[in-house]
Formats: sequence, C-alpha cells, structure tokens
Amino acid sequence: MKKYLVIGNPIEHSLSPKLHNFWIKKNNISAIYDREKLTNNDLEDLILKIRKNQISGANVTVPFKKEVISYLDKLSPESENTKSVNTIYVEEEKIIGHNTDIYGFEFAIRNLNFDISNKKALILGAGGVVPSIIVALKNLNVSNIIVSNRTKEKAEHLKILFKNLTLVDWGEIPDFDIVVNATSVGLNEEDYIDLDFSKVKGKFFYDLIYNPKETRFLKTAQNFENRIENGKKMFIYQAAAAFKIWHGINPEINEEVIRLLD
Repeated sequence: MKKYLVIGNPIEHSLSPKLHNFWIKKNNISAIYDREKLTNNDLEDLILKIRKNQISGANVTVPFKKEVISYLDKLSPESENTKSVNTIYVEEEKIIGHNTDIYGFEFAIRNLNFDISNKKALILGAGGVVPSIIVALKNLNVSNIIVSNRTKEKAEHLKILFKNLTLVDWGEIPDFDIVVNATSVGLNEEDYIDLDFSKVKGKFFYDLIYNPKETRFLKTAQNFENRIENGKKMFIYQAAAAFKIWHGINPEINEEVIRLLD
C-alpha cells in the first residue's frame, strides 16, 4: 500500500487527509494519505523516505514551501518560477517539486463568475504561497498587484521574482478591487488581522484559509457589505491536480466533495 503525506507546522487544521482518502476510496486505489507535523530538521529525513519508496509523495504547506526546495532533485517550471513547492512526486528516480497552488487559485477565481481582469489586487502576506497567487493573478490579467506584509523587507524579496509589484506599508489600505489574505492569521478563530477595512465597501475579500470556513477577516468584511469567499475551492482544485500527478486519475469534484469539507 502506498503512503502519501501532507507536511506542515501547524498541520492539525489540514483537511487534506479527509479529501485525498475520500478520492482514494472512490477510485479503489491501494493507498493511504496522512498528515505529519514537522520541523525544518525533519525535511531531509522526509526526502530520504521518499527516495527509499517508504513514502510515495507529499503535499507541502506552511512553512515549508520554500525550505523543502534544497532537498529536491528537480523543480517543475511552475515551482521554478515561484520558488514554491506544494507537491512532491517521483519520476524516473528523481524527486520533483511541483506547484499546484497556481492552478488551484486561478481555477477557483474563474469558477466564481467574478472577472478580475483589469482590476487591482491587494495581497496580505509575503510567505511561501504568495508567489503562486501573484502568478495566478497575472494569468487572470489583473491591472495591478499590491503586496503588504508586516515585515516589508520580506515583501521586497518578492520583487526579485516579480518586477512590477507595488509594495505598501502594513496598515496602509490602498485602493483595490480584490484583497487576498495569504497570511496564516485566521487559522485560530480568535485571530485578528490588525488592519482597518471599515471604510471599504462593495469589494471582494478572499481568504486562502478554509478551516475555519469563515475567519474574522471574512466576517468583518461581510459586515461592511463586501463579497467574501474562503479558500475551500482553491484547496480542492490544488488537491485534485496533485491527485492526478500521483495516481493518473482526475478525481471527481461534485457536491459530495464540497459538503465533505463543510
């Protein structure tokens, strides 16, 4: 029986095992998918287990999307462009890092029936998933991408990969049409992003967090008549892309899957 993992820290909130094991059972695949809380010191051992075929593949979440790269043999073009890995697989005895977050976010937005072309996008955060969001937003033809991070120096590092970003200081609220919370603030229901959006109305607030399904960031935005959406669809689409890489099967995404994660 093959074994797959999602690794991260924290990892208790992840619904990846629930989703992947559902698809594994539906498609009669002899495999199991689990989650493991790791530290940076554990990454080398994880890759060794993959090399020895003790683990067949892994998903990577916060905070290891960049850190894991140095242990891999090769990166896909998507991971090379973003310096971010969320899916690891083996091909021709090489351990490859891939990025399905780009596809997941882009497809989630396209399926919301919300055209963001020629609109301004604000991203909160500068962590491992942010390059993927930037690439996806570029694919969606936004007119301007603005990044705000509590530590501005970290946001400035993104300009090495992406020249045309606009950076603003944390606390400054620029004009935008869609704002994406790409921080981990909200994983705990009492978490609060210390930004004042009280004067913002009629905009689109998107939170990459899907568990809990409604963060304080989204609840507050809804109180001021803004459209809100959590990261569940992005999560499902990026997971489906990883599933196809590992098993060669496009898993069905239907209402049963959507309800499974409620």
